[in-house]
Amino acid sequence: MKTIKGPAIFLAQFISDELPFNSLESICQWASSLGFKGVQLPTLDKRFIDLQLAAESKTYADELKGKVQAAGLEITELSTHLQGQLVAVNPAYDQLFDGFAPEALRGNPTARQEWAVQQLKYAAKASQNLGLTAHATFSGALLWPMVYPWPQRPAGIVETGFTELARRWLPILNTFDECGVDVCYEVHAGEDLHDGITYEMFLEKVQQHPRACLLYDPSHFVLQCLDYLEYLDIYHERIRACHIKDAEFNPTGRQGVYGGYQNWVDRAGRFRSLGDGQVDFKAIFSKLAQYDFPGWAVLEWECALKHPEDGAREGAAFIQNHIIRVTDKAFDDFAAAGTDDARNRQLLGL
Repeated sequence: MKTIKGPAIFLAQFISDELPFNSLESICQWASSLGFKGVQLPTLDKRFIDLQLAAESKTYADELKGKVQAAGLEITELSTHLQGQLVAVNPAYDQLFDGFAPEALRGNPTARQEWAVQQLKYAAKASQNLGLTAHATFSGALLWPMVYPWPQRPAGIVETGFTELARRWLPILNTFDECGVDVCYEVHAGEDLHDGITYEMFLEKVQQHPRACLLYDPSHFVLQCLDYLEYLDIYHERIRACHIKDAEFNPTGRQGVYGGYQNWVDRAGRFRSLGDGQVDFKAIFSKLAQYDFPGWAVLEWECALKHPEDGAREGAAFIQNHIIRVTDKAFDDFAAAGTDDARNRQLLGL
């Protein structure tokens, strides 16, 4: 068995124009001071990483890694969540997602998608140059506006949507395969890959591609009322990245899963800082240890109530206290009776 690496922190929710959150060096020093050992790095802000340059220059990648290591940290994964979203966008969301792309590409869905695909390919090579083996992203969504079957979905539209999604992702997956890096889709509301069934549908369309893997985040499953522990039993062989994030679901007579168009703080289902929600992390960390999860336990802070810096400080200790240092011996070894094959056969009457 393997001891999970961590704690680490996803930096996306903390980057700002204020110290210590406005440069790679200073944010890494801050994270290290809280007890984190790794950082998951978003890739759209050149103050933190020039993604294209990291893909094209091993020297630059080594320098970037050195800056992180100088703070006593490691890069756990790169993240292209926002670029991955743009690989597949239903026209209903064109304007809403345009802000994820460079300003010059806004209003041009074709150019925006081409840019997103290239970003993912840069991320594959950059990950290789950084010595990483997993990458965090979103799948994008062509079908999300039809997630609820009313009005009745036209016959064949789901098949067509997943066929097209796979067509767009296969060249990206092949690039990651050439670089020896797993693509870890965060199964998430708003994505065509939003639960186990949709992941399986996609996996079939990409011919069970070995690089089409998963980022596990139980908080999204609490909000869907999905069994997040059985999910680990089913998909553990494909889980290569992990966000440790808490959530709660408190339905009432007025509101349930869909949230009644309320803001996060007023929704029945909402994300919480670690330890403040309903996720059974003791069971999760036990299963991750049992299944030899090879990656990092990465804090993703999202909470409608608690200050992010408090959530980060508390989260580092929370993860550290939940990581199971796996045993290298059986608890009943003290009572073991040495034997051999001949005695075993005798005991069995053979």
